[in-house]
Amino acid sequence: MNNRMKQCTIGLLSLLLLATNVVGKEKKVAQTTPELLQEIRIQDSVMFAAFNTQNMGALKAFFATELEWFQDNAGQLNYDTVFLNFSNNFKKGNKLTRTLMPGTLEVHPIKNYGAIETGMHQFRHMENSKEEVGTFKFMMIWKKSEDGKWRITKVISYDH
Repeated sequence: MNNRMKQCTIGLLSLLLLATNVVGKEKKVAQTTPELLQEIRIQDSVMFAAFNTQNMGALKAFFATELEWFQDNAGQLNYDTVFLNFSNNFKKGNKLTRTLMPGTLEVHPIKNYGAIETGMHQFRHMENSKEEVGTFKFMMIWKKSEDGKWRITKVISYDH
């Protein structure tokens, strides 16, 4: 066997071994449990019931004070700014409400931290005697404390 043929054979064997190694390793993906999905679904529902009734005290209880909120059309916001914005919107008296869009909720565990919630939600409000409706995508990072309470530490709101 000449030198060129040896190099080709070694190269092919290396590729074959690499392919076998890659195929043989399964990707370990953390699976959502029905219990985690239900926990986050309940947290989302109760939190937005507080939002829809403009219960600022109850709403604040769902967010960590170190909150980071990223919104495509508003930039990065902190806890104080987020709640100032909520307060200003609630004062307008425009009946702002949020609804989770059916079939869009996804929940993924974060090992030793909490969960990622993604989905689409619809906001409605009255403006100039006309109902305005917008549907947007979101991602929330929930942290579960040692006492079992869930708090949102990060929000990404986009596709506005």
